[in-house]
Amino acid sequence: MDYYGKRLSTASSENTIKITGMNEATSESLTMLSGHGGRVWQVAWAHPKFASLLASCSYDGRVIIWREDNNQLKQACVFDDHKSSVNSIAWDHMVWETLKIDQAHPVGVTSVSWAPGGLVASGLLDLVQKICSGGFDNNVKVWKLNNGVWEMDSHALQMHTDWVRDVAWAPNLGLPKSTIASALQDGRAIIWEGKVLCDFKMLVWKVSWSLTGNILAVADGNNNVTL
Repeated sequence: MDYYGKRLSTASSENTIKITGMNEATSESLTMLSGHGGRVWQVAWAHPKFASLLASCSYDGRVIIWREDNNQLKQACVFDDHKSSVNSIAWDHMVWETLKIDQAHPVGVTSVSWAPGGLVASGLLDLVQKICSGGFDNNVKVWKLNNGVWEMDSHALQMHTDWVRDVAWAPNLGLPKSTIASALQDGRAIIWEGKVLCDFKMLVWKVSWSLTGNILAVADGNNNVTL
């Protein structure tokens, strides 16, 4: 969903992206975006301060940035530096630059999520850029940008017994708190530090926080969404 809740973008195994207009009573198909040569895994809208931008990532190893021009989304930029499937994408709201974390998860990365708006360092007023990632190595990792280099901020979070399908860093509304949720192949949703929120007894696909960071939506393999 875009920032204003007016347009829904969906990713498809048909290699396309569908844009649907939303209002209180109805929905309307607006357009279909084609440009990827493989399954589209994820899409994400940028904050409107960067203009109307949509990012998509795909099995074809590419990330495409779509920009709105005359009420139509058109390809503005294509990133093809990756050598294999790009499984997750997330916008940072601070700066744009190209940096790489080599071998973040040796078996493969499933998901990424930015810390909300830059976290305040302990005892300092400096903003700190952080990102969390989940992988096929059953780990959740937190990374910190230090002098232009991404480094692990602490040890890997290792309560998982199977693949980490998704991670989501909760919004904090400027409060001094930091909460990460993870969705697991083994059917559990975990709130860090190390609290099992629920065992769904079924693959958990996605976790997503509300804008206020106090409600977590969990999508599972039983076709249910739990709040």
